[in-house]
Amino acid sequence: MSSTPHPLIDRAQVGARLRAIRKHQKLTLKQLSERSGVALSTLSKMELAQVSVSYEKLAAAARALSVDIAQLFSPGKQGGSAVQPTAVRTAIDGAAGYSTGNYDYHPMAGDFPGRSMTPMYARIFARELSQFEDYIRHPGQEFAVVLSGRVRIQFETGESLRIGCRETAYFNSAIGHIYLAEGEEGAVAEVMVVMSEY
Repeated sequence: MSSTPHPLIDRAQVGARLRAIRKHQKLTLKQLSERSGVALSTLSKMELAQVSVSYEKLAAAARALSVDIAQLFSPGKQGGSAVQPTAVRTAIDGAAGYSTGNYDYHPMAGDFPGRSMTPMYARIFARELSQFEDYIRHPGQEFAVVLSGRVRIQFETGESLRIGCRETAYFNSAIGHIYLAEGEEGAVAEVMVVMSEY
């Protein structure tokens, strides 16, 4: 797999976009907290770039705002053409991402309007469950294929699934789960994940 550095968006930009979308919808932080289930203090810290948060919290905020999570990573096209594209192209190495410390997330195909799936390229650094405050949960289903390295997907049920390069997993993402890189110390796993909301 490519050792090219993948671009990471500054969390201040993500926070500013979150705030701009919330303000445009004339919502208070408290209202967004009630809609999303994300603590008001966490949302405030997200907007002020005081904390890196998990995909789960970003996705919950995006769902509550009725926007695609990709809009938090890149400026949305305002207005634009009413013509629905047949397809969009995204290069993994050029897709802006967001680091949580345990993972780097890079949403793909964010400019396809009305997506019913969320494809995401991720680099997995975490190696231990203790690196997480809690399991990640979000509505829908998740499909993952390992592009390089080895991954253990640990579920809150106590079950785990180990997959290597070119192997896949499909699971209910409402069940708490965590991706962990396996192999030599410092090994990073690369995974393509596709999530649905249903």
